[in-house]
Amino acid sequence: MSAILDWPIEASDRHGTALWTASEIAEATGGSVAGGDFAVSGAATDSREVMDGDLFIALLGEAADGHRFVDGAFAKGAAGALVDRAVAHPHVLVGDTTLALDALGRTARARIDAEARVIGVTGSAGKTGVKEALYAALDRSSRGQAHRSVKSYNNHVGVPLSLVRMPARTRFGIFEMGMNHAGELAALTRLVRPHVAVVTTIAPAHIGHFSGEAAIAEAKAEIFEGLEPGGTAIIPADSPHVEVLAAAAGRHAARVVRFGTGADADVRLIDALPTAGGGTLVTTEFAASTGMARKLCYTVSQPGAHWAVNSLAVMAAVAAVGGDLGAAGLALAELPDLAGRGARHRIFAEDGDGSGSALLIDESYNANPASMRATIAQLGATPARRRLAVLGAMKELGEAGERYHAALAEPLVAAGVARVLLVGAEMAALADALGKIERSSLAAGIEFVHVPGAAAAAEIVASPDWAPQGGDAILIKGSNSVGLGVLVKALTQRGANTSDGRLATGDV
Repeated sequence: MSAILDWPIEASDRHGTALWTASEIAEATGGSVAGGDFAVSGAATDSREVMDGDLFIALLGEAADGHRFVDGAFAKGAAGALVDRAVAHPHVLVGDTTLALDALGRTARARIDAEARVIGVTGSAGKTGVKEALYAALDRSSRGQAHRSVKSYNNHVGVPLSLVRMPARTRFGIFEMGMNHAGELAALTRLVRPHVAVVTTIAPAHIGHFSGEAAIAEAKAEIFEGLEPGGTAIIPADSPHVEVLAAAAGRHAARVVRFGTGADADVRLIDALPTAGGGTLVTTEFAASTGMARKLCYTVSQPGAHWAVNSLAVMAAVAAVGGDLGAAGLALAELPDLAGRGARHRIFAEDGDGSGSALLIDESYNANPASMRATIAQLGATPARRRLAVLGAMKELGEAGERYHAALAEPLVAAGVARVLLVGAEMAALADALGKIERSSLAAGIEFVHVPGAAAAAEIVASPDWAPQGGDAILIKGSNSVGLGVLVKALTQRGANTSDGRLATGDV
């Protein structure tokens, strides 16, 4: 009994068990409680995502007014609402719910304990994967006291909402931040106030809004503006824009850590070997400049050279916040696939090698020239009877769009892709480039079809001539707005009702 009574009191015990009480929300936002007292365990701005006990934040958007969905949110179990007009439910009334969301996010960031550490992640590609890997690593070592932004909640709504969802007892917070215009990251990072800021890579994503990659690098470097005093910046040493990033980081960070393959990297990739399970065995070296000269060897469950390099950024950030590198290595080895971002599925497939299944690589959520090349290269490194690709248009590339799309012909040839289904008007440039290659003597075996949208692509893939066969590997990748997720859903459900028991669907 005395042992129970003497249980140590921790600083975090001063925090209540509820995520927010009505009075706390009102104090943070300058609002007033009406309709009854309440406490919430979560928060949502989309009524379709509301769960029992949530705070529903009714935003006035460009397409819809969230106040129209207040009744529906409470029907789904909302405990309270943040509104700018009185409603027939417990709520906090404010003048502007968008400003109130930001204010509540700032309060959430301010109320975590002083020893807690926050990491911000941005980049043209890989930021969601790095964010998820960091969360897995730090949640493991902190025994459940890590928090991260879910999905790709990385914009002017997603970032403050992710902060609002952060429990006061959090020891590690990991936040993804995105942008497609200059100035956006500067505002987001000042909300997050990270102790560590990570830039994964610089590539021509959203380049239609910028004068070139150098301008993108400058915009991504805005993440350093919100660094806390004594903070660390982690940047890609192999990027041609590393000096732009380093100069910007140097103005705000106490330490700048470069990760990559070159000799000047502070966290350097020494070796990367494919594993039997499809991942990578990574050996990395921390330079003396990091304050912890050592070599590490660990396994990354995700395939691809880009994951091996991105794991260096993960390890550098874990070290910077004082996390457990051993736990991080274990977490990387067990990191699950991300839907739409490299998830691998076994799907039902007839004929071919007679195995009854094919490999589907789901990259349907996002696409830019850099990530396209990386995933096509990974397809080329994947053992398969045939390699197939469904490629959707890459959006927001501006005047350079035709050139970037056409340039994908080279990696497709190098990867030994047998068939390509091109989706979207922007893919006309790649269709033209593949047509020219097909007529040459270099790669006469490439077949391709160009269709206007995902619905037409689904019909093509469902046809006997284009359906995946046993032993095939098929990559589906494109910008989210192209809607290739419907193809992934259709293919992963193939064979679900077969009568001969040869169901082969499931995660790899």
